[in-house]
Amino acid sequence: MSFVGPLGLSVRDRTLEADTQAGLTAVEEGLLEATKSDVPFITEAAQHLVRAGGKRFRPLLVLLAAQFGDPHAPGVVPSAVVVELTHLATLYHDDVMDEAEVRRGVSSANVRWGNSVAVLTGDFLFARASHILADLGPEAVRIQAEAFERLVTGQILETAGPRDGRDPVEHYLDVLAGKTGSLIAVSGRFGAMMSGADESIVSILTQYGERLGMAFQLADDVLDIASDSHESGKTPGTDLREGVATLPVLYVRERAEATGSAEDRELCELLAGDLTDDARLAEVLRRLRAHPALEQARRVTVRYAAEARSMLAPLPEGPAKAALEGLCDAVVHRAG
Repeated sequence: MSFVGPLGLSVRDRTLEADTQAGLTAVEEGLLEATKSDVPFITEAAQHLVRAGGKRFRPLLVLLAAQFGDPHAPGVVPSAVVVELTHLATLYHDDVMDEAEVRRGVSSANVRWGNSVAVLTGDFLFARASHILADLGPEAVRIQAEAFERLVTGQILETAGPRDGRDPVEHYLDVLAGKTGSLIAVSGRFGAMMSGADESIVSILTQYGERLGMAFQLADDVLDIASDSHESGKTPGTDLREGVATLPVLYVRERAEATGSAEDRELCELLAGDLTDDARLAEVLRRLRAHPALEQARRVTVRYAAEARSMLAPLPEGPAKAALEGLCDAVVHRAG
């Protein structure tokens, strides 16, 4: 059993492992090439997060989806570079919006160079992604544009919050579908499409990616509360500290409203308070870990992963399908 890619995914087939590792190496080279500029300062800023590493979850999905056609087709690696560049660009913008100080274990670009440079560097990465897309044809450009529109819409919906009378949980799941599901769906779609796979397979892998993306993000919500920093690689309660109401928090509020429980109301008050205080944050984490809302959020994560897995049923059996199923299992395992 060999390790490759994010989330501890194991690939048991030597040919697939060699293909995937070679593909990821080519993607890494493509990312460094795409982030070079004639202006050294721009190169430094644009390569800041590339060099910090990351799971490369989206490029991995492109490469696995490409196994259902010709995995060595010329558009496969460039399309994997496009989805990762787009993802990286959104991280520069997210860090400005969230006033984040650390990203992938290094100082965020906004802390290092200021908000203006961080925003413009994100724009530079979008421009480079568009440049690569132009060589992949008008259909690829259209697909990416639609996904980008969904991504930005999700971000705006998150910022605006649910409109009056809208269920906050439904609103939140819509936000995630846009912010995370859209680009992971495109990863599955590009891989299958660029490899020349049958149209029905392209459709299956697009829908699989959408659901897997939801499960992936919801697992992060659970991890932010349930894990210690050693397990997750990030400080627990980061979302809470930043005032982000993730699914477990929304379920706590829902229960407080439905039951009127004094304990739940007290927890809601704590959540609404200043969680930059370490002692207060630790108390909130302790209570949330013991609260049924966390298990409720975990069940939703498992449901999306199961839906993603069931989408794969019509695909031909083989190492690539097993690896895609393994990603579903890895996401569930991550959420505990």
